This record gives sequence, structure tokens and C-alpha cells, in this order.
Amino acid sequence: MKSYFVYVLRCADDTLYCGYTDDVTKRLETHNSAKGAKYTKARRPLQLLTSVEFSDKKRALKCEWWFKHKLNRSQKLKLIKEKTIKETFEQELLAKEKG
Repeated sequence: MKSYFVYVLRCADDTLYCGYTDDVTKRLETHNSAKGAKYTKARRPLQLLTSVEFSDKKRALKCEWWFKHKLNRSQKLKLIKEKTIKETFEQELLAKEKG
């Protein structure tokens, strides 16, 4: 079964970058090369802080969007430190579905 990942990078300027991929190692190499995302090109070198695995692509993309748009920096750092990104995302999604 194929896996999909949401990953978080720390940029050289101490900002965070969140993305989605099916190969974290390859994507980090791309980000640290001249072929990375526009945002990360000027902020190298990049350090992988965490990655979260999903078996469903749609769920991974939803988690990426949620992480980028619904959390502030301190919330993001707390979830990274506690290694609870996926669990917190799933709880939020479940609560939203229940209304």
C-alpha cells in the first residue's frame, strides 16, 4: 500500500514550511536544491522536523491544509514537539463531522 506524508521543515530563517509528498527523503533533497519550492529556495538549508504518514492521499492533503491554515506557530511547534499532529488533526476532523 502506498503511503503519503505531511512533513514540516525548519528553514534557515527559523520559519516553518509544511508540505505533502509520497517520498520525504527525496522531497527534502529537492527543497535543499535549486529545484525546491519558491518559499524554501531563499531559506536553505532546511531541516526536517517531522513527518506524519497517511495511507489515504486525500486525508494527507486535508491535514496539510489544516496545519498550514488553522494553526498558529506556537500550536504547530507544540504538536511537533508532542508528536501529535495526526492525532490532533483526526480529532478536529471528527469533531467537525459530528457538527
